[in-house]
Amino acid sequence: MDEARKILVLGASGLIGRFVTDDLRARGFQTTGVARHLAPSQKTSAFDLELPVMSMDTASLARLIREREIDVIVNCLGVLQDGPCSDTRAVHRDFVERLLAAIRDSGRAVRLVHISIPGTANEDRTAFSTTKREAERLIAASGIVYAILRPGFVVAPAAYGGSAMLRALAAFPLQLPAGESATPFQPVAVEDIADTIAWLAARDIDDVAARAVTWDLMQKQPITLGNVIDQFRQSLGTSGMPRFTLPGFLLDLGASLGDLANYLGWMPPMRSTAIAELRRGVGGDPANWMAATGIVPKTLAQALGARAATIQDKWFARLFLVKALVIASLAMFWIVSGFIALFVSFSAAAAILTSHGFPPSLVDPVTILTSLMDMGIGVLIAFRRTAAFGLSAGILASLGYMVGAAILTPDLWIEPLGALVKTGPAIVLMLVALLTLDNR
Repeated sequence: MDEARKILVLGASGLIGRFVTDDLRARGFQTTGVARHLAPSQKTSAFDLELPVMSMDTASLARLIREREIDVIVNCLGVLQDGPCSDTRAVHRDFVERLLAAIRDSGRAVRLVHISIPGTANEDRTAFSTTKREAERLIAASGIVYAILRPGFVVAPAAYGGSAMLRALAAFPLQLPAGESATPFQPVAVEDIADTIAWLAARDIDDVAARAVTWDLMQKQPITLGNVIDQFRQSLGTSGMPRFTLPGFLLDLGASLGDLANYLGWMPPMRSTAIAELRRGVGGDPANWMAATGIVPKTLAQALGARAATIQDKWFARLFLVKALVIASLAMFWIVSGFIALFVSFSAAAAILTSHGFPPSLVDPVTILTSLMDMGIGVLIAFRRTAAFGLSAGILASLGYMVGAAILTPDLWIEPLGALVKTGPAIVLMLVALLTLDNR
């Protein structure tokens, strides 16, 4: 291996990109990891860069390749579905077109390793899959040295998106409908993806065995989605748990709610594209990959058995679905409570202040302002970009209500329904939501 070989990983904050970046560095490659945003815990090296990759033009990309003297580019960029902050065509197809032009303009002999998806074009039904396939066609026609990797369901120590969703299903007494459970779902260990990229990175640019290849990366043994979830249950220790089979319409309802959350800036794994791709299944033939590289892919049992589930894994799996309910319930709590006070029971809300000696001129303005504030907090929590601010504001507002009531209306603390007493647990719930907002 040429240890001086320099590698650029695009999408270094994602499930595959992060693991591959760290793995290549451990093998001695000089690896630059680039992402639009890196979590503080992901900035482990001076070679971890935050760049507006999607807005970079061909000249900027070519300059990055040239100045960093890049020999291998690993493109891990991808988005599941169109939304306010994501555009499948822009990420999968248009960016790849600019990247190919940048590689040609850089004046360097570069190998492109592109992470795609399994399947064939005639099976593509979503914008996600069709734009991924368009990128493959552009790469194949470009004349550059390339390897298109089509990994199956990726199993990694970290969990994000679909991999987190399957862990969550395994942690609860939930069973997918029979049709979905029987869907072919070939997994691959992220270590096998990293081994493949390292093998490619070590090849000479003129090596015909790695010059223009498209490989399916997945275990050879057939397996279904139901089998995958069962294997996660064994890892999490929930195999003996009773199971409730979800009706098919609940999956579609969940996908519709996920699409709504997507437009609010969240990226839930259960969206219409995810359900469509899940029902399509994950399959392919890893024979060419195995023959060329000599890699024997791990089975799912081997991938999960290599590292027993820890208490962190169990807590994450149990909380993953609950987190969405917490965020949604808090947003609704603030919006509905403010709406009721302002439009449904305004007189009753104002009467509370009047009965405790508030100046009449302040009663209506205070009632209106606090109601609007409550509704505003709920709206802030509902949008991903402002959720942290909304939760912090909700905690401060709740503490303010408690302190204000203790000074101005202390008798409300012994009110039979315990409205103020219940504010304490609500603050704790907002704190939990705030502490679990991170996705990566």
